Amino acid sequence: MPDTDICILGAGPGGATAALHLAKAGHCCLLLDRATFPRDKVCGDALSGKVLSELRRIGEELPARLAAEPIQLPSWGIDFYAPNGRRLAVPFKPKYNPVTDRSAGHISKRLHFDNFLIEEVRQHPEIDFRENTEVARHEQLPDGRWRLLAPDGSEITTARLLLVANGAQSGFARQVGGHALEPAHHCAGLRAYYRGVTGLHPDNFIELHFIQDFLPGYLWVFPLPNGEANVGVGMLTEAVSKKKVKLRERLDEILQTHPALKERFATAERLGPVRGFGLPLGSKRRPLSGPGYLLLGDAGSLIDPFSGEGISHAMVSGRHAADWAGRAMAAQNFSASFLNGYDQAVYKRLWQELRLSRAMQRLLSYPWLFNFVANRAANNPTLAETISNMFLDLDLRERLRQPGFYLKLLLGK
Repeated sequence: MPDTDICILGAGPGGATAALHLAKAGHCCLLLDRATFPRDKVCGDALSGKVLSELRRIGEELPARLAAEPIQLPSWGIDFYAPNGRRLAVPFKPKYNPVTDRSAGHISKRLHFDNFLIEEVRQHPEIDFRENTEVARHEQLPDGRWRLLAPDGSEITTARLLLVANGAQSGFARQVGGHALEPAHHCAGLRAYYRGVTGLHPDNFIELHFIQDFLPGYLWVFPLPNGEANVGVGMLTEAVSKKKVKLRERLDEILQTHPALKERFATAERLGPVRGFGLPLGSKRRPLSGPGYLLLGDAGSLIDPFSGEGISHAMVSGRHAADWAGRAMAAQNFSASFLNGYDQAVYKRLWQELRLSRAMQRLLSYPWLFNFVANRAANNPTLAETISNMFLDLDLRERLRQPGFYLKLLLGK
């Protein structure tokens, strides 16, 4: 491959979004991925309203095009199950009509959603997209350019600026970016696909189960097209180690014995293996750039600490990475101090949300408080609506940090 100015490592949502924004701005780039698309990615498969917002920034028509695809289900909310078993239904919109309204979220296998973005990438001649291309090593040359090498030692390309979006296991993020695995800021997860799970919400609410003897972990059930469901568990790596939790055994045990789940899974069929994955959480602010490189998405440790959601944050970072890559090209400045503007832009958009999610994650250590809020909300429409809006409006989520909010709960207002 010829030398390039901008090279993107990884064609998932972060890398694809960056490439598409660069193309819109008239910049050429080289986009590399070791896989051939469509390819699977272990994930919860939920697409939040923030994902739709980022799609709209790429192209106004993309959310509607996604909604018309059979690869997805529209989702209208979340069912929380508190440790005491209380179900709290939280619609994404307090009042909605699934027939006439656009849904605020979707659920789609990453196999399909990532390929949806790649099909958009293929339409842009500015993007030189190379699949089945593994980068085994990287080295920075004296002039600041990056040389990328294949497993056989041959040179793939040299690049002036690297946008590193190659996922949670990124060797570059560890070796160059300094993102060490920290158990207090990392989540271990398992995912499996099932067919025939009963009792799913008619409006495709995603389910989060906070089970008393599994805290601070949680179990999810997300409906999918064709009668399938994404089922998995996640827990802080620190807690897994401290409590010596065997996640695969616990997942099977919960599905077979938990009162709210055992009948629903009694005749369900598991499709394929249970697959594990690690999630570097955004509960700690880390550097996202350095001389000649930017870290995007999971490679930048930007996953939501409470929900485990990372797709929208990858797309947000991809958009800002494209912006700062363009700025660096215009200024011909690829220094660490200049590219630090990317860090500031990403954290200006995401840090408040990541900080609040970290606070909500800590609430899992106090199941009595979780139970209390769920019990109150079940009998208080105003509170239920407030919690609903917390998932769309950060100002409302901020109430969780204000003592006055809990005073109003106590007074039943």
